[in-house]
Amino acid sequence: MTFHEDRMAQDNDTCKSSVDMDLFLHCSLVPSVLIILALSFLERRRNKTMIDDRLQLLDMRFGIVIPLDLLGTFNNRWTFGFAFGAIANKVMSLFTEEYLPAGVPAWARALGLLAGALEVGLSYYPIFACLTTDNKIIGSVTGFLYSLIWFIVTLIDIVSCPHGDMIGKYEKVITYWPSLLCLFFLMGRFVHIFIKTIRIMMGADILKEEYRFLPEHQANHVKRLLRKPVEEEKTWFERKIYLWDPCFKFPSRMIGTTVLSLFCLYIFVTFEVSVFQMISQALLTLEGNMEQVAADTSWSGYNQTIFMVKEFNSALKGVWFFTTFLACLITVSYIFHILVCYRKHMKRLWVGEKGFLPIKYHKPSSSQSVAAIARYSGWQVAYILWGYLILHIVQTLLGLLFVYIFVYPVKYGQGMVLLQGLGISTLTIAIVIGLMILQVQLAAKFFLQKKISPEDKKKPLALNNRKAFHNFNYFFFFYNVILGLSACLIRVFISLILGSWLVARIDRTILQRGYESSDMGYNTWIGMIYVDHYHTNPVLVSFCNILLARRAAKGFRKSIAYYSFAGSTEPKSSCQARTRWYLFYTLIKNPRLIIHRKPKHQDDPNVRNSVSQTRLINASVMEAELRNTQERPIVLPDVELSET
Repeated sequence: MTFHEDRMAQDNDTCKSSVDMDLFLHCSLVPSVLIILALSFLERRRNKTMIDDRLQLLDMRFGIVIPLDLLGTFNNRWTFGFAFGAIANKVMSLFTEEYLPAGVPAWARALGLLAGALEVGLSYYPIFACLTTDNKIIGSVTGFLYSLIWFIVTLIDIVSCPHGDMIGKYEKVITYWPSLLCLFFLMGRFVHIFIKTIRIMMGADILKEEYRFLPEHQANHVKRLLRKPVEEEKTWFERKIYLWDPCFKFPSRMIGTTVLSLFCLYIFVTFEVSVFQMISQALLTLEGNMEQVAADTSWSGYNQTIFMVKEFNSALKGVWFFTTFLACLITVSYIFHILVCYRKHMKRLWVGEKGFLPIKYHKPSSSQSVAAIARYSGWQVAYILWGYLILHIVQTLLGLLFVYIFVYPVKYGQGMVLLQGLGISTLTIAIVIGLMILQVQLAAKFFLQKKISPEDKKKPLALNNRKAFHNFNYFFFFYNVILGLSACLIRVFISLILGSWLVARIDRTILQRGYESSDMGYNTWIGMIYVDHYHTNPVLVSFCNILLARRAAKGFRKSIAYYSFAGSTEPKSSCQARTRWYLFYTLIKNPRLIIHRKPKHQDDPNVRNSVSQTRLINASVMEAELRNTQERPIVLPDVELSET
């Protein structure tokens, strides 16, 4: 054991934290429940129940507290994102089953994990509830104090014992700083909410309505649909990577999932690096022990074995170091690319386009969709972590294969042999591809009929020279048997590569067509976007907003108490006047309809004929005038309708 390892062992033995975080988590449930009850008491219920008739002192209090609106909250998105980031360490602990209660039998492990997850969720419930409550003063003060307590306790735990069992020295500093950063941000946010609320109460600031039925960006989206589209020149970044849309906002659920995925990926990578260091140290120890035994071994190939172990250890270190950065870069790009796919899928659903989805998902189950939106965030984080691990392992294996096939032969003077083998393999592959292209060209040249029209780009799918075509199929049948074997191996290799690269992509399935229902992650994604589509579609929300606004305005106008109190002289409208106005407007826009109107004196044929002729002349004149004034369309003013 080296001096450094001895020192680390001494630090781990003597280091003891002043705070038991597990015990503090259990104890935090008491103030958490008290805070939830206090916020519930301040929350008023909209609908009156039987208990309100019996206990009138409640005054419809003890409403349900909402920690986070997962259906499409667009306010305080980054605040909720940092709130998710504050629980990143606890989420990683749930993945490692650290909060599984002791003594739980094997058959009840799922229930034990559920109890641990509920305990963690309840301990952090006040942070989310204080952000969403309407009582800003109480919520901001309580949220600040609760976040401050968690910040202080976590900081004491880090300072008193910064080392750990997995990473070793300064393990807690490396893994806990994201949570400390998020808690510090939340404390600043609660202070900002408190100051802003005080300024509003003193009249120094104006209260802005944060929770509106129709968000501003959705209203701008609908207005943009009603305007003529304007073509703007896009940059390369906007065309190829991302185009910012001011009329689209990601909900808090997507922002929080993104932040949580990034922090959990960081913690996971740090633990993975520590595990690899342990594996590398074990290989170095094995290498040293083999060198000590080499002097007493008479086997001639023993030194060659030691040499192979050294080469493998060296190659593994280099490949692992390179693939760690590559896998992290790909996974981080996936996290942000999922946001791009979310926006793209939502916009397609808004315009009624469902062709990008399998046919069986055009009418999803409502219950499964509601359950999908509840489990999306957790599943997305788990898929990201598993996808990174599988991708990293596959890349490491491919990297080792590349080193042993290409690097080591060149390193030990076998470059010409390698080039000769590559040349033969390349020539073989080129001949195979050439023969496949030859089959296509022969089919296009001799076995398809000519184009029906010279303007057609391709020939029709109509056979020509059938006898020669049958001979062509017969002789190439035997060769295609051999070619199919190689094509099958290539298919397996491509499926392995794409499957490992796309495990983290929950927005697309890695199964072939017809088996999409077996991909539970893809089912969760589809159910989630359908729920968001039905509840946040800007056109639908705008339509509902117009209906509610008109209904409220209609009830306000019909209020007798309002007219008697305000003394309004607004004229009353009648159905007959409104009908005549619509008739007048319709006849101006469609003069030909005048001919088909029912004559008033239909009993007298002479009067009826004269009226018809007059109407025909008037209709022709009006139609001619309307045709001449098409460049200046008639716009009728929005006048008030009265009974007169």
